[in-house]
Amino acid sequence: MNQNLSNELAQFTGTENWHRFNPLMRNVLATDGAMHLAEKGEAFWLLDIIGSLKLVPKCANAPFITCKLVKNEDGGATFTATNGNNTKLYTQEISYTDFPLDEITLYFIDNVILLPSEY
Repeated sequence: MNQNLSNELAQFTGTENWHRFNPLMRNVLATDGAMHLAEKGEAFWLLDIIGSLKLVPKCANAPFITCKLVKNEDGGATFTATNGNNTKLYTQEISYTDFPLDEITLYFIDNVILLPSEY
């Protein structure tokens, strides 16, 4: 599934729709590619983490945030948000995940979560 999902995500080069994925985060939207990742990878939790970055003081006014999830060998993962220039804004350790990819990068721009290929 890992390679299939990676190949599918590579096909997204824009979006036709913006999606509301969490009724508690009505001002945060996701592109078609981000929604495909959440659905196929069973990772709406990842979109929730990204959307909640607006509650983190260092991230609240950042116009561009790069979000990276990297799985650890112990079954957990590390989520890191940067300003796009490798300045860390936020880090979260996740104790366990069955996320299908070893790592993924998403962007969070103007309250929209998107794949880098959709930028």
